[in-house]
Amino acid sequence: MDILKAEQLTKTYFIEDREVPVLDHVSLSVADGEFIIIEGKSGSGKTTLLSLLSGLDKPTSGRVFIEGKEITHMSEDDLAPFRNRTFGFVFQSFHLVPSLSALENIMFPAELNKDPDAQDKAEQLLKQMDLSHRRYNLPSQLSGGEKQRVAICRAFINMPKIIFADEPTGNLDSRSGEAIMQLLTDIHSERQATILLVTHRTDMMDVADRTIYLEDGRIMGEKKNDP
Repeated sequence: MDILKAEQLTKTYFIEDREVPVLDHVSLSVADGEFIIIEGKSGSGKTTLLSLLSGLDKPTSGRVFIEGKEITHMSEDDLAPFRNRTFGFVFQSFHLVPSLSALENIMFPAELNKDPDAQDKAEQLLKQMDLSHRRYNLPSQLSGGEKQRVAICRAFINMPKIIFADEPTGNLDSRSGEAIMQLLTDIHSERQATILLVTHRTDMMDVADRTIYLEDGRIMGEKKNDP
């Protein structure tokens, strides 16, 4: 069953009197539990595609469906809680709240869902990520790899159906980057989460179920890996 489907997604920005096309009639389907890598050069539209698929941005035209439910024209009041329940996000720049501790950052999405077990779940995730000793540290007191592990904990606290990861190792050294990639791979295997990952790392292509190649806002091909 497809958990995500996009139909003819187009995104055009307008700068003064000039049209700047970013995505051009992109269609794709993602099966439940699939690990997808979106690969392409800088400016190919990868981040824009992820933003449209996750409802963080609206397409100029086209539609996005999650488990058969169209999210394209949902109001922000309806879409925001839907995103919080259904999606997890991991970004290159971490996007942690500077004034909150590691524990509080992880708890935040669960608290938005009014989950009474938010702290217990956050503590468990910190333990799994070997970060319990950092629970009360602010982001400014964490290394880049630790910040990204906190961000991954936050992405998973609501047990989302889909994880969107946009260059999650882009600001990390090679050792920390490899650890984060291994972590995402392990999470996919253990929890059967659906993952859409934007990355330039060619060493990750073999662990994904499928790699989609984007160029100039269009899907130019894909590579499937044997089970």
